[in-house]
Amino acid sequence: MYIMIIIRNFFSLLIFFLVLSSNLFSQTDTSKFWTDGGFISIVFNQINLTNWAKGGESSLSSTAFLNLFANYKKDGLQWDNSLDMAYGIQSGEELGLRKNEDKIDLNSKVGLNAFNQVFYTALLNLKTQFTYGYNYPNDSDVVSKFFAPGYLITSLGLDYKPVDYFSVYLSPATGRFIFVLDQKLADQGAYGVDKAIYDKNGNLIESGKTLKPEFGAYLKAIFKKDIFENVNLESKIALFNNYTDKDPGNRKNIDVDWETNIMMKINKFITANIILHLIYDENIKIPIYEKINGVKTKVGEGSRLQIKEVFGLGFSFKF
Repeated sequence: MYIMIIIRNFFSLLIFFLVLSSNLFSQTDTSKFWTDGGFISIVFNQINLTNWAKGGESSLSSTAFLNLFANYKKDGLQWDNSLDMAYGIQSGEELGLRKNEDKIDLNSKVGLNAFNQVFYTALLNLKTQFTYGYNYPNDSDVVSKFFAPGYLITSLGLDYKPVDYFSVYLSPATGRFIFVLDQKLADQGAYGVDKAIYDKNGNLIESGKTLKPEFGAYLKAIFKKDIFENVNLESKIALFNNYTDKDPGNRKNIDVDWETNIMMKINKFITANIILHLIYDENIKIPIYEKINGVKTKVGEGSRLQIKEVFGLGFSFKF
């Protein structure tokens, strides 16, 4: 009950911040206080093998990225908004067609200056994906879809922003909501929601939960800067500790989401991208496989560090 009271109070403060900023916007010409823009990028990767003795297969992949931002700054008020979206597919001779990237990441952070470069801040973050994901090579076994999972973070804390390209946000009072809006996945307990309960004969007693609320501490640091001429580095790390995990032993665990993107501009339209994404969440169980009699066989599941690395060459347009 106390968690819901804190969350309701947070939403009241968030509405206060938004109303305050709306009033400020309505009192003056705000165009000179906004900074907005973004970029579109399409990255390609190709491997072509013919009579290649060492093995492997030819493959082709393409990923599209869209980044938009709109930031407001006037006196002691700062309001930063961003939307990152990406979708990619790859095709191989044996693997067939499958997606290799799928992301929707919406962020909004509004703050009032407290002292020096520290701001009282309300933060909102929403993450999900566009389409179905499958347990390849079985493309009939769905493991993810739109809002399965989805993550919503609402938070109240302090934001330290000494320079435009770096900020650290810290909150001891953060609500995180995990959505699994697919009943089959929810019944399996996917992504940490409470799974379905069955009797000894396999009859359903209670369906799996499609929403899991959590409450805890949250830290997010962002660095985005041109580190060399025509080389931009953006790195974002988010840490979350759940005070309210049903298993007391898990309350010491910290969920990690760390994404780094290096974009190297070759000319006006051609860029090279390196992306590294690391995720660790104790509640996300990864299948564990072993080879038994030469056959890849699932022997269990457990928490594992998830790693994704992408390198590609493509076209980009910045605006």
